[in-house]
Amino acid sequence: MSIARAGAVIGAFAKTRMSTIGHYKSELLPPSPAEIPQAIAAATRVVGSAATFKFMNLTTKEALLNTIVAVEVICWFFVGEVIGKRALIGYKV
Repeated sequence: MSIARAGAVIGAFAKTRMSTIGHYKSELLPPSPAEIPQAIAAATRVVGSAATFKFMNLTTKEALLNTIVAVEVICWFFVGEVIGKRALIGYKV
């Protein structure tokens, strides 16, 4: 494979990857100061719905999706803990 051909292949690969990154750019940004009140309002609604047992009216599919999201968040938390500890078990003292 010539260098010119390799450059074309790498360029095509990079172009598709960059378009994917551009597609998810808005989701990867941290919240702006204007979005913080919306997040606080959403958190307040979640706490309010938990206090009134509103979650009991969810369909099975919605409950399953919410459970999957919660498990994913918990798993990423534990992965971050392992990375932070730099060990799988316990902290090195």
